[in-house]
Amino acid sequence: MKHDEFKKVLLDAIDKEVESYTFYKTVSERVTDAALKGTFLELAEQETYHRKTLQEYLSGAKKELKFDEVKDYHLSDIIEAPALTTELKPLDGLKIAIKKEEDAMHMYQKLSDASTDAEQKKLFAELSKMELGHKARLEDIYTNSAFVEAW
Repeated sequence: MKHDEFKKVLLDAIDKEVESYTFYKTVSERVTDAALKGTFLELAEQETYHRKTLQEYLSGAKKELKFDEVKDYHLSDIIEAPALTTELKPLDGLKIAIKKEEDAMHMYQKLSDASTDAEQKKLFAELSKMELGHKARLEDIYTNSAFVEAW
């Protein structure tokens, strides 16, 4: 991947982080459940951090990204994202968020797979892992909200 192409990919990734921030911030303003509101606000903050991190990487201020390993529950394989509406229910917001994180995870993994430069490959693999972490967190919340056991 040429430097200009790599730069464009990072700029596109930054745009996606801004889009995700806007989504999470908007959903946080619409949900009434305090815990869910807090989760979406926290995710919005993390997207801001990711944008800043990508910008630092792009400018050369940061040389390496590392994220913790996370288990993929594949819950997103069986749920469908509803349409985004102003009447969004909390579980629908979670479904959309899970799908957004999954899409970002796959995008970064494909970029990692396509990279011939070891540094770029590592960067995109780390970004994919970061998005997987968000997805897993959202899947945990969804599972606990959608499949609450009655005792």
